[in-house]
Amino acid sequence: MKVPTAPPAAPRIVGIGASAGGLVALEQFLEKTPPDTGLAWIVVQHLDPTQKALLPELLQRVTAMPVHEATQGMRIKSDNLYVIPSNTELTVVNGALMLAKPAEPRGLRLPINILFSSLARACGDGAIAVTLSGMGSDGTLGAQAVKAVGGLSVVQEPSSAQFDSMPKSAIAAGCADIIASASDLPARILAFVAQVPDRDRVEEDAQDTSSSAPLQQIVMHLQHHTRHDFSLYKTSTLLRRIERRMAIHSLDSLLLYSEFLAKNPHEIDLLFKELLIGVTSFFRDPEVWDYLVENTLPMLLAQRVADPALRAWSIGCSTGEEAFSLAMVFSEVVERLPEFRDFTLQIFASDLSSDAIAKARRGQYPLSIVENVSAARLARFFTRYDTHYQVNQQIRDMVLFAQHDVVLNPPFTRLDLIVCRNLLIYFDAMLQRKLIPLFHYSLRADGVLLLGSSETIGRSHDLFAPVQAKLRLYQRQNQVTTTGRHLPVRSFPPLSTFAKEHHVSSPKHPTVATDNLQSAADQVLLQVYAPAAVVLNHSGDIVYISGRTGKYLEPAAGKANWNFHAMVREGLRIPIGKALKQAVLQSSPLQLRGLHVSMQDDAQLVDVTVQALQEPSALQGMTMIVFRDVPRDVAAAADSTATTTAADNSYTALQQQYVDEIQALREETRTSKEELQSTNEELQSTNEELQSTNEELTTSKEEMQSMNEELQTINSELQTKLDDLALAQSDLQNTLNSIEIAILFLDQNLNVRRYTDRAAKIINLRESDLGRPLSDLTTSLLYPTLHEDAQVTLRTLVFSEKQIPTSDGRWFSVRIMPYRRLDNVIDGVVITLVDISATKKLEAALREQSVR
Repeated sequence: MKVPTAPPAAPRIVGIGASAGGLVALEQFLEKTPPDTGLAWIVVQHLDPTQKALLPELLQRVTAMPVHEATQGMRIKSDNLYVIPSNTELTVVNGALMLAKPAEPRGLRLPINILFSSLARACGDGAIAVTLSGMGSDGTLGAQAVKAVGGLSVVQEPSSAQFDSMPKSAIAAGCADIIASASDLPARILAFVAQVPDRDRVEEDAQDTSSSAPLQQIVMHLQHHTRHDFSLYKTSTLLRRIERRMAIHSLDSLLLYSEFLAKNPHEIDLLFKELLIGVTSFFRDPEVWDYLVENTLPMLLAQRVADPALRAWSIGCSTGEEAFSLAMVFSEVVERLPEFRDFTLQIFASDLSSDAIAKARRGQYPLSIVENVSAARLARFFTRYDTHYQVNQQIRDMVLFAQHDVVLNPPFTRLDLIVCRNLLIYFDAMLQRKLIPLFHYSLRADGVLLLGSSETIGRSHDLFAPVQAKLRLYQRQNQVTTTGRHLPVRSFPPLSTFAKEHHVSSPKHPTVATDNLQSAADQVLLQVYAPAAVVLNHSGDIVYISGRTGKYLEPAAGKANWNFHAMVREGLRIPIGKALKQAVLQSSPLQLRGLHVSMQDDAQLVDVTVQALQEPSALQGMTMIVFRDVPRDVAAAADSTATTTAADNSYTALQQQYVDEIQALREETRTSKEELQSTNEELQSTNEELQSTNEELTTSKEEMQSMNEELQTINSELQTKLDDLALAQSDLQNTLNSIEIAILFLDQNLNVRRYTDRAAKIINLRESDLGRPLSDLTTSLLYPTLHEDAQVTLRTLVFSEKQIPTSDGRWFSVRIMPYRRLDNVIDGVVITLVDISATKKLEAALREQSVR
């Protein structure tokens, strides 16, 4: 199929989606839409696929714009209205309308989503989507796509819609920029179009220094209110999003908008959400996921044979679709490759938006995800409900969601895979150059980095080597030094470089603080020779640190946390945790010797002393932990000998005590598990039966809902036709009553079908006589053969005309002719009676005069 090329100047396009009750909303909308806006309008409504749509004719009555039923390849022109034909899907490609047969069966079609999504692709931030009355949620995903690319999403006020499901769904998804009644929406759209600048003007404003001061004020408002810094975002991106909000509020300068923000904190929240561009979907760019399944994940699994616990980080995860997509493909890979069945993957998914993270944690997604997720994956990884799909617990447990700022917060570390797609494109070049080394630092050896289709590693070729450059897959280069590189989190040094204790020279010039010899000596001793130590309160929080503790403690990723158990390194956490509980029960210090602490590619032996403090009173109830490194020669000697100290025996006994307790708990758990297993099997069987029934009912419900929407549309069209017929009947009745001719309509059985008021004065007729035979009626006409003449005309189709007197001395010209329908079928006769009394009198007078 040949796709036409775009014309030089394509008009801005407004897509309008409606379903049940949409005809009334469309009429209200178009009645208030001027015919010369310069915009092109496309209407998609749920139609009966078996019937020809009457929508173009009905809409032409309420608008002066030309209304066309869309055809394949039709060019889109400004100030024209295009309507979808029945049983088709309508998209916009290169300024033309493209039609296709629906891919989904009747009842599962989402034509509004398809149109809006194509507008987002074709028009970018120039797209405008309008969601009107309708049932279901069609249009929501499409409106999200339009909003994600910077377009305008407009929704009818639910209270003004006959059916509010579609408007409510769009509003609940957070993709409604303007909410108003159908009649008010055109004015709001035109005001927005007149206010919002084009892309060229945005680029000029980005280079205009005069706008920098108000823009900085806006960024400061955001930083003070949300605690997030947008100063390193691309200026053009900021301006486009800000000027969209300005257009919605009809503000024409950044300074006025800055003042508006200062007075309206709620608008700051809206702008913050506007800047958090949440475009995402399951398995976006399928070729990338295919390559991950076939090549990248198997490669990572093969590299990590010694450590089957893999870790991944999805940065800017939005509402979680990408993180769950990764979890699903990992599950498929380990199931396909039996040698890796014992491998696990922990995915850390982070985003700046708390609303997006909250939605991701729920793991609930609309039924429209069937467009992006295969039926097999839906059946395996999701549970279907009436209004949404729920991610299964197995997949949900693989993902840990956290609100996290990749610019300000410490990163997750020791990762095998980082997924950061379409986030860097919104940052300026300086911030991008800082984040790439951060990703390198966070990955383990031979880790993989996946970027978006428009992103690259820039000049950091020494840090990453391309695995599949076209798909933006890169592998970490291991033999690289990060010295001199500036990470965005300056207060968070790389964990591979531990702080070293340096020689402290004696001060050459005495000061007030070191005048006392004893104080100076104590200070030097504490700084140089005292072991590293920390003091904990009863909650395990660190209240005091002495010496260099970087070898033993590590700041946890995410929000700052000073709890000892969150910061202590692997190898120390479990034994020190047990010792803290034991130390509370005894007054003497508890010694832990020869503990191993992991340090990237090396390990260090350390002796730890744990003592509960009772004196002085200021430290009562607290615990001190002292760390002492074991010299390497001593450590080697200790490894070669099998001496056991009293402290070792104490620790061993303590360890054995906990092992016994754990074993008892395991036995209790096993017994409970066996009992629960039996109950679970019964419930599982019942659940499967109910699930099968539920699926059948859901399918039937969807089909019925689709049919109901189509019937609603047909009903609206027929109601409009009935109104037209009633008006036409009224016009006909008034026309017949306004002429001085008596007319009587008879059906094929010569029963009364219709008559005029003048006919009722000649033939005795009233409303109840409709349907009565002509022969049963009385008349003042002296015409005994009227019934027979009507039968002859009906049989022969020959007109009959006679002059007939009445009993009161009047004369009428009685004309009998066949009643012919529009389809050329004879369906009765029509009798007209014209009063010729005056003519007869004149004729008699002339005859009398001629006789004289």
